Formats: sequence, structure tokens, C-alpha cells
Amino acid sequence: MILGACVSATAKSLQGMLLGRLIVGVGMGLGPPVASLYVTEISPAFVRGTYGSFIQIATCLGLMGALVVGIPSKDITDWWRMCFWLSIIPAAILALGMMFCAESPQWLYKLDLDDDVIFKNILCDGQGRRVEAETEFEKLLERSHVDSAMMELEKSDGGDTEGVTLLELISGRHSRVVLIGSTLFALQQLSGINAVFYFSSTVFRGAGVPSNLANVFVGLSNLAGSIIAMTLMDKVGRKLLLLWSFLGMALSMSLQVAGASSYMPKAAAFYLSVGGMLLFVFTFAIGAGPVPGLLLPEIFPSRIRAKAMAFCMSVHWVINFFVGLLFLRLLEQLGPQLLYTIFSSVCLIAVAFVKKNVVETKGRSLQEIEIALLPDQ
Repeated sequence: MILGACVSATAKSLQGMLLGRLIVGVGMGLGPPVASLYVTEISPAFVRGTYGSFIQIATCLGLMGALVVGIPSKDITDWWRMCFWLSIIPAAILALGMMFCAESPQWLYKLDLDDDVIFKNILCDGQGRRVEAETEFEKLLERSHVDSAMMELEKSDGGDTEGVTLLELISGRHSRVVLIGSTLFALQQLSGINAVFYFSSTVFRGAGVPSNLANVFVGLSNLAGSIIAMTLMDKVGRKLLLLWSFLGMALSMSLQVAGASSYMPKAAAFYLSVGGMLLFVFTFAIGAGPVPGLLLPEIFPSRIRAKAMAFCMSVHWVINFFVGLLFLRLLEQLGPQLLYTIFSSVCLIAVAFVKKNVVETKGRSLQEIEIALLPDQ
């Protein structure tokens, strides 16, 4: 992220800018899934949802901060370079802060003793990794909770994580849980949420709302929904939040469909269009935004967790790319009513999918979830 920002800030040509964006894109591809995995693996079960929601809140604050930083670019010619330089600050803080964070006990416990130098001089009977994992648990939890956490960890050995192949992910004994995860991310993107984020200014401008004001309201709606999600995640559970969220998003898109009708009075069309879009962002942030990134590391068995998350995030970014690429073209060719009806239908499909396939993970340890979802041999 730091290297990419530096390359972009000093770019003298389109090729230089594209190279910088490519490097930043690699960082973005690595960052979110690793952050979700890390928070999931170090958090106690009873607050794991709350801690996981902080990622979404941080994302909202970052988006709003980027909007504020970009305001002078209208009046200052090369301000965009300063925007890239300023983006180095949070990346540097994250890199420095992680140096003082505990390592994931889940990851330590799965390490192959023969391959990791940390354990070269520790007993080779399986106790070395246990000692390291227990040490990290002591940094994260009160001493009274360490023994129970280690007992839970020992219920499920990580196995050979290096031997997990793509073919095993999509057709092996864990293929169903990988399908659930990738489908959740696919439905999240096909709901149209990133089209809203990318092109909200264009849509609001068509309704007569200034771009800067539109961005502020979208950011506030996103932040408000994320805060509510944080407070409810460990109270009502992940599945219920997903159901409420996708159902609310379907309703919000229906309001925009009504607002796009030629029979609707102009004032009513304005309130339905603007209100529907803000409600769409708000209901997304309550569940469909933060829950998949938290739920997937919870439901994936430890043996496939990292590679399954990488696979599902790949699905996420590929669909994100095509939605962003095609949204304005489809809006022009299909019209807002038909396009928003498609988005609303996707949200209703997501409601049915979540109701049938997603399991509740609230308050359960990762090992309890893994055992519950373990397929028959």
C-alpha cells in the first residue's frame, strides 16, 4: 500500500499511475481477508462479532476521510498527488501497529514444526506449537480463560494446510461450505452496492442533489448502519442481521423503482429515489456489508480457512469489477426501473439463500462451529 501510493503520487504518465494502482490493488486484495482472518482467530467467541464489525466501521471512516481529503482537488491542480501521499499515513500506522500485536494462536498451532524456525529448538512432539499458542493467548485473554481456549484449540488440529488445492476447495468434502461463502460474496456484489458507492454522485446529480452533499449523506448512512451492526452482531446473531439487511435492501431498491416511474410526481420521485438509495446503503451496512467477512472465517474449517477466504475474496473482487464496469452502461440501456428491479430480485434471492444455507455462529467457538459443519466422511 505504501509503495503503491508512492508510485502513484510521483507518476508522470498513465503507465506510472496504472502501475501504482496495480500495487495498491495487490495490497487491497491481501488486506481485507487477512484482517478478517486475524480478528476472527484472536477474538473470544462472545465478542467476535463486535470486534469484526470494527473493520466495517474503519472502512466507513476511511471512505469519509478520503472524501474530505479530496475536496481541495477542485481548486488545487496537483492536489491529487497530496491525496496519495496522505494515504501513506494510515498504511504506515497499520504496519507499525501490527509489530506490537499478538500472533494468531490458531495459526501458530497449525505450523509445521519441521518447517518453522521458531520451533527448531523446541520439543518436536507437538508441545512446541502449543507453548507458542498458549503464550499468545496469554497476551489476548485473562489467565483464567487461557486453559479453556487451549482445550478448544486442541479439539481440531489444523492438518496439512499446504496440501489444500483449488480442486479440493470446489469439489472436496468442504465444497459446500466454500460454495456458501463464495455465493454470499457474489450476492453481496450483485445486489448493486458498489455500483451505488462508485456512481452515487451521478445518480444523485440526476435527482438534483449536489455531488459533495450526496457523498456526505451516503457516508453517514454507511457509518450509522455499521455502528448499529456492531451493537447487534453478538446479540441477535449473524444470520438474522443478514436476513434483515438483504430484505431491507430489496425494499430500498423497490422504492427507487417506484421513484423512477414516469407516472410519479416529481417531488415524490425525488424523495423515493434519494431516500431509497440512502436506505439501501444503511440496510447494507447493517448486515450484508460486515457479516460475510466475519462469517466466512468462522464457518471455514481451520485446515482450509486461509485458502478458502482467498478464493471467496477472488469471487468478490471479480464480480465487483464487472458490476462497476457495466453499471452505467446497463443503466443507460435498460433504464433505472429494470436495473433496480434486477438488483431488488438479487436481494430477495439472497434472503432465501441465507435462510436455507447459513448457520448461526453467534457465541460459538471456532472449533464448535467446525465440528458442527464437519461433513460426513
